[in-house]
Amino acid sequence: MPAPILSLAGKVALVTGAGSGIGKATALLFAEAGACVGVLTHNAREARLTAREITDSGRQAIPLVADVSSEKSMKAAFALIKKTWGRLDIVLANAGINGLWAPLEEIKTSDWDDTLGVNLRGTFLTVKYALPLLKRTGGSIVIVASVNGTRMFSNTGASAYATSKAGQVAFARMVALELAPHAIRVNTVCPGAIETDIGDNTRAKHLGRIRTPVKFPKGQVPLTHGKPGHPTQVAQLALFLASDQASHITGTEVFIDGAQSLLQG
Repeated sequence: MPAPILSLAGKVALVTGAGSGIGKATALLFAEAGACVGVLTHNAREARLTAREITDSGRQAIPLVADVSSEKSMKAAFALIKKTWGRLDIVLANAGINGLWAPLEEIKTSDWDDTLGVNLRGTFLTVKYALPLLKRTGGSIVIVASVNGTRMFSNTGASAYATSKAGQVAFARMVALELAPHAIRVNTVCPGAIETDIGDNTRAKHLGRIRTPVKFPKGQVPLTHGKPGHPTQVAQLALFLASDQASHITGTEVFIDGAQSLLQG
């Protein structure tokens, strides 16, 4: 990976969902830009591997194993960051699941709660418990939402997922205003199709029964002739929003989807 132009030297970052995909790519890029990185994921092996990849390159990182929907484990993760570095400047709230995509009457309350628990409650807990450290010197929070629920609504059956992503955008706007006096910026990135492992936690059921057939032009991502984006491209956007070069940007969302949502919205 080429060295980034933007610098995060002297800063401490937390990245959730850092075991793979967008989270891992961003953790590596933040470290390459000079930040110390807390690598948080629910999978202990993935946390260790990502952290080791950073430390093997001569940078600083610690693995943090936590369920973002668990208040107890998130408190413990932030306590370890405070003990290790004594500060926090950047948060990437990325951890998320697709959950169950199905007709509404087939979605159990537990399915709904699981998706919103990780995606929305997890974002709330991540930001809430980051604040005591962020308020010391100010900083940047970047929330990873999606084109689903924000600019694209043609993925019928993804009602829980889309609701959680729309909620993240509303949450980010609300807290951006609240936290601005503390010099804390809050922005949202909304990726489209990206090469990640999120499909591993996706369950689909009877979508053909409810999906309205629509014939799109050839390809799903116009900019790349149907090919999905790469996690590093999202990481590069997150790096910009986390850096001082984005010092006057807060309360906004940035779509990164190669015009997919404009085609399929």
